Amino acid sequence: MESYNKQIIPRLDYTQKLEAWANSPDLVKIITGVRRCGKSTLFKLFQERLIKNRGVLPDQIIDINLEILPQTESIGLKYNKKNFLTNYSVLHDYILETINKKKMNYVFIDEIQLLENWHIVANSLRLHENIDLYLTGSNAYMYSWDLANSFGGRYIEIKIQPFSFKEYCSAYLQINAQQDSVKKEKLSSSDLFELYNNYINDSGFPQTIKFKHNERLVSDYLLNTVYLNTVQKDIVKRYNIKETNKLDAVIKYMFDNIGNETSINNIVKGLKKSDNSISAPSVDNYIKGLLDSYLIYKCDRYDIKGRRYLESNSKYYVVDVGLRATLLGKSTDKDAGHILENIVYLELLRRGYNVRVGKLSQVVRENNKDVRKTVEIDFVAEKMGDIEYYQVALNTLDPDVLTRELAPLEKIKDNYPKYLLTLDYGSSNNNGIKRLNVLDWLLENLFQ
Repeated sequence: MESYNKQIIPRLDYTQKLEAWANSPDLVKIITGVRRCGKSTLFKLFQERLIKNRGVLPDQIIDINLEILPQTESIGLKYNKKNFLTNYSVLHDYILETINKKKMNYVFIDEIQLLENWHIVANSLRLHENIDLYLTGSNAYMYSWDLANSFGGRYIEIKIQPFSFKEYCSAYLQINAQQDSVKKEKLSSSDLFELYNNYINDSGFPQTIKFKHNERLVSDYLLNTVYLNTVQKDIVKRYNIKETNKLDAVIKYMFDNIGNETSINNIVKGLKKSDNSISAPSVDNYIKGLLDSYLIYKCDRYDIKGRRYLESNSKYYVVDVGLRATLLGKSTDKDAGHILENIVYLELLRRGYNVRVGKLSQVVRENNKDVRKTVEIDFVAEKMGDIEYYQVALNTLDPDVLTRELAPLEKIKDNYPKYLLTLDYGSSNNNGIKRLNVLDWLLENLFQ
């Protein structure tokens, strides 16, 4: 189990979700997310809570990590030429032989996508009334068909990301033995901004916390353990990609263009300008691999007035801006606005919203002519039928900048909440639009 100064960083949002579904043996609980984002540690945290809060005995917990070779070999699993573990029935029989027949058993299987025909094992185990099954996976490709067809909806997916800014700050405070005593006023705005800068450069991957801003250690870990490991295992092997240099070019292009409207044809043209000739079908295949491995996320455009999705020119965001900074090897100052936008997008996903880029088309009268103009709202966030609108900007101290940033929100005529998130200190209200400090918004309830 990972520890930081002999302390575990509690990821309460995720563990509470797991606890809410505990003792539901007919539902398979699946934790998904990019490699090294903390899925295995989340299992350990949840197992501790089962023992402490629910009186579960250690022998009721079966913990299997399919990436640990000695463990898979002891079970009897072997790799085939396609790098899948075979003989799924061996794993199935091992679990049934190990469980306590008279009690509820909590079975955890890490990196289940490594097992060929894994869904057969999972589907069989979930039918046992004394088995509560939990899985992790690092590639969405495996779920697109298997879940819908094998489980008939009898599963719960919990999507996990690297540390949010709130979790990063919590980890920082805990490491410095301040978690229980620190008050909000003790962390000045300059302290928070310094933490923010560390976050966007060091990354939110949990392991990097203990490197204490050592640039070389952070860079080596992100490039070798996170990036190359993910690309090789979840994209190159999965999609049988031969020209890895072209894949690398597409990845860097996507990382460099976060927050920009992008299409496959635009990517092809952009890469051609930098002497990287790649076909549209290849680019499309690479993008699917990046999405499936959770290295990037796709944010579709949405017609606010027509309440419908728009098919072309989506935006893409990276799973972690620190990983982006390390891969591109460039200063974050140039892209500060898009980086902040990326962080807000991921935070909205964490809070359970369905997030889209808003488009609002209106006819205005100019020079005695009707002219159709389209404005963009950074994010339309929907959850359980309720909608919130978000605009993100670095600073709005200049009156002209403030007017420009408020304008798209002012054109929306419904009564759903509207927010302008900036790095400006304090908060205010502009004609019903709430202007908030984005760091306060990201750290919601941390200091209470």
